[in-house]
Amino acid sequence: IVPVFMQVLARYTGLIPTYLWTEELAKFIFIWIVMLGSMIAVWEGTHFDVHVIPEAKSPLGKLLQSGFVLLMISVFALLFARFGVDYAKFGSIQSSVMMQINLLWVYITVPLAGFVWAAFALFRLWQRIQVYRGRHQNST
Repeated sequence: IVPVFMQVLARYTGLIPTYLWTEELAKFIFIWIVMLGSMIAVWEGTHFDVHVIPEAKSPLGKLLQSGFVLLMISVFALLFARFGVDYAKFGSIQSSVMMQINLLWVYITVPLAGFVWAAFALFRLWQRIQVYRGRHQNST
């Protein structure tokens, strides 16, 4: 909030000199917040999924439906991580214009998010399987 406030104050009042680095910093912080938020969403299961078929009624059907979604998230996440590594390498040879920081600090969010999404989605899948096994063993 502070970098954006400084930028607005400089742009519209003329009270302080224009700080171009504040805009750059605000963009970098925004990218980190989005990626961290997406990681939290996968952990909490608040990411969105589209229900194309009706929700299953049986425990096995529910496991298969949620398992498919979590597997697809994991596949997408691992693709993100794999290609994100090359993306981060590309960023590591660049510097930001105003702040002169290595852009790896920004580009690393892509593979980091991919690895974390995959880990969280696979953990949630493992949890669902354990719940199903527990219910299935208790009913027999």
